[in-house]
Amino acid sequence: MPSTTTGTPPSTDDASLSHGLKQRHLSMIALGGVIGAGLFVGSGAGIAAAGPSIVVAYALSGVLVMLVMRMLGEMSAAYPSSGSFSAHAERAIGPWAGFTAGWSFWVLLCTAVGLEGIGAAKIVSGWLPGTPEWAWVALFMVVFCGTNLAAVKNFGEFEFWFAALKVGAITLFLVLGVLAILGILPGTDSPGASHLTDFLPNGGEGLVIGLLASVFAYGGLETVTIAAAESENPVKGVATAVRTAMWRIALFYIGSMAVIVTLVPWDSKAVVEKGPYVAALDELGIPGAGQLMNVVVLVALLSAMNANIYGASRIAYSLVERGQGPKGLGRVSGGVPRIAVLASSVFGFLCVLLSYWRPNDVFPWLLNMIGAVILVVWIFIAVSQLRLRRRLEREAPDKLAVRMWAFPWLTWVALAGMAAVFVLMAREPDTRVQLYSTGGMVLVLAAVGYGWQRVRARTEA
Repeated sequence: MPSTTTGTPPSTDDASLSHGLKQRHLSMIALGGVIGAGLFVGSGAGIAAAGPSIVVAYALSGVLVMLVMRMLGEMSAAYPSSGSFSAHAERAIGPWAGFTAGWSFWVLLCTAVGLEGIGAAKIVSGWLPGTPEWAWVALFMVVFCGTNLAAVKNFGEFEFWFAALKVGAITLFLVLGVLAILGILPGTDSPGASHLTDFLPNGGEGLVIGLLASVFAYGGLETVTIAAAESENPVKGVATAVRTAMWRIALFYIGSMAVIVTLVPWDSKAVVEKGPYVAALDELGIPGAGQLMNVVVLVALLSAMNANIYGASRIAYSLVERGQGPKGLGRVSGGVPRIAVLASSVFGFLCVLLSYWRPNDVFPWLLNMIGAVILVVWIFIAVSQLRLRRRLEREAPDKLAVRMWAFPWLTWVALAGMAAVFVLMAREPDTRVQLYSTGGMVLVLAAVGYGWQRVRARTEA
């Protein structure tokens, strides 16, 4: 077991895990990970609140995410680990920080598995009326739990093809949208700038709501740094993924938002009811395109389920390896932490059952509790990078395969941006509840983690 002192680095070699992910898997996971369910499903509410200014909201939050990914990439290239930011937080701050960041993220991922299963089941049951949603969720859970119980290359293959379909679909969407805006798509008239005249329809308040929606749509980018630890060349994989993050975010997120608000009136009910991508394709009058996009949304949700079960199991495995969780979760067979995979899948399905059993109290409480977890994780990433960068420059500068831009100034800018998002969340009634609920969970985990750290320090003294 690693020492509980901050100065002794935790184990990050993940020797008992397999290294079955090839570079093509990692490259496509990085590419497809940018195109998450939040982009397809959650962006409609942001557009309805912010109007055309949603482009500004996604650009601002995109800059913040780029900085976070650069910081995480620097640490993950230097210290590849399936624990990713959790292992970095332990190395930089102390075991309590790794415990808090890791287990809060595990709860987030497992809950997200359930939410994505519910979303996917709604689409399929819409195509097949009368079929129970819970049965579809159970089927999806069994499939992806089975995928993750097998060799890691199976997870990589699923994500490779899921990502390829998502990338192809959104690229085609962007091409058709740009052609329509330019007025050269057959059968369509260019809307020009007619939908952009009321750029801030709900004023600054609408922009704030759109900004908060956009921040959480970027969740999931961290998976590539978790997966890198099981790849053939972790350092190269992380470096490549991080260095291409900028153009991917600009193209897929900001570019698609610009196309949507140009093609479709921001206050169209279809933007929220059907989803912004389906609404935009319906606006172009392309036969069957809306339903085809629903297939893509389904794939995005299933891909997110698969990736989140994987990420949750590896985070749990890393925590146990570092002495911060039940030992049973750390058992590995065939290069896979199968008990951790099962536990993560069961927790996810329990969230689904709670949505049916306790839809008015327990389930909303659970959703609020994970509402701001991603911001907490980002803060741990920034603080860890501030501390580890100086240590690396002093002790092992050769490990800095990826470097944070303009260190330490941009790290501090990112921290200021995160603090600003927290302030904005405290101002909005809906997000204020999420902020307080997440804060309560994080404080409890931090107290447990600190207590665990003190106990282990005494027993090892």
